[in-house]
Amino acid sequence: MTASDLPTLNAVLNTTSAAFLLLGWVLIRSGRREAHRRAMLGAVTCSALFLVSYLVYHAQVGSVRFTGEGPVRTVYFALLLSHTILAVVIVPLVLVTVTRAVRGRFESHRRIARVTLPLWGWVSVSGVAVYWMLYRL
Repeated sequence: MTASDLPTLNAVLNTTSAAFLLLGWVLIRSGRREAHRRAMLGAVTCSALFLVSYLVYHAQVGSVRFTGEGPVRTVYFALLLSHTILAVVIVPLVLVTVTRAVRGRFESHRRIARVTLPLWGWVSVSGVAVYWMLYRL
């Protein structure tokens, strides 16, 4: 695997994380706590692997310029801005959410998870959209 393969790997990890998040939500809604825990650990693992891969890639390659023009450029930068801001915000939210669950503080876990889940989902999905716009358009 070379540095040029990492953006695709990152998109796969983000997609998998989003799938685990959705699965985890479905499982907890149906009362399957242990299966929910496993799905959410899968989402955390995929997101952590993504972060490592992302940092390795950008340490080697640096910034990648978006070359699109016209309205798609505006859409790309609006998407990138929301993705970037929420990607910074989501890390401590995920850490707090997971810590509360691990410590058995399920009521406070549930309260913060209601905020963390949709934001984390957006970061995962918007990351894939940024990838497609940057590397596949």
